[in-house]
Amino acid sequence: MQVEKHREIIAPFAWKGADLEKSTGWIRRFSVDELAEIDRALRSVQRRGLEWLDVTREDFPLPAFAGDLAGIAQELEAGRGIVLLRGLPTSYSPDELRLVYWGIGAHLGTAVSQGGRGELLGVVEDEGKAVEKTKIRGSKTSRELPFHGDRCDVVGLLCVRKAKSGGISRVVSAAQIHNEILRRRPDLIDVFYADWYNSRQGDEQPGEARAYPKPIFGFRDGHFTGMFSPAYIRFAQDFPEVPRLTAAQQEALDLYGDLSEELALNMEFEPGDIQLLNNHLTYHARTRYDDYEEKEKKRLLLRLWLAVPGSRPLPPGYELLFGSIDAGATRGGVASKEGWRDVNQLRARRRAATLK
Repeated sequence: MQVEKHREIIAPFAWKGADLEKSTGWIRRFSVDELAEIDRALRSVQRRGLEWLDVTREDFPLPAFAGDLAGIAQELEAGRGIVLLRGLPTSYSPDELRLVYWGIGAHLGTAVSQGGRGELLGVVEDEGKAVEKTKIRGSKTSRELPFHGDRCDVVGLLCVRKAKSGGISRVVSAAQIHNEILRRRPDLIDVFYADWYNSRQGDEQPGEARAYPKPIFGFRDGHFTGMFSPAYIRFAQDFPEVPRLTAAQQEALDLYGDLSEELALNMEFEPGDIQLLNNHLTYHARTRYDDYEEKEKKRLLLRLWLAVPGSRPLPPGYELLFGSIDAGATRGGVASKEGWRDVNQLRARRRAATLK
């Protein structure tokens, strides 16, 4: 892969949505044998009475499927950066799906906290509350979500129930956006490699700044990353201590929006689907949705943020966001109010408290 920032990125993860819509290579249906193996692991956990948070990779053995999951992890890192696993049984209860999803996730990486609430297995649903941009996250509403990346290596979404209408998932390649900027507006490419101030959305710890600088695009050791959430840049503009966006930055944001719309893959979730995305290589969005009145029918997705062992090194400027920028590190997530970031840290705290 050519790595210079002024050269086209030639890699499987530089794709156009129109091309993926004609292909099924990124969709993988569970086999009968894999589903049987998953079910055996689930029943074993249930017999032992383990809570989902206590389940480790060893507690959820997948002797054959684990090898395929390693291949899926490689596809996320060096392939298209997107995989859709299809066909978990809809006969499972939401609690059983939670255990299955957590167990599969444990084979892919380490769960990291998704916010100050300390969510390790996020619930994506409309809470029916008024949206305050520094308080209620968009995933807790039914409104449209713009293209963005999450603060982790891999984000996974399991569809338990879909909405009455709408809620279409949209994914776009960061590398292909990079390539189109080079082709159409090469004068703006350096703007994407410069620092932009991002709001921390109230997730900062006492004494920490509420906004931080970070480039959008970057390379390190030949590895591209484009982790970016435009809304956090716009939110940071509410802070008087943050420099105002330049005319070139405004143009860059507008171009990013136009290219995201043009190059996106649109896909509809079905119950039992698991969407896996590399946040360094893709951006994701969601259309607005209308839901059912009955609570038991309402749209429900479960979300995992994972630090994965085969992750790429990150460029300078990502330290504050990810903690470590080294390849394969347990990194990312948002520190909980108690200060822990990942499931291993939480388990260690619980063990320490038990010993006292």
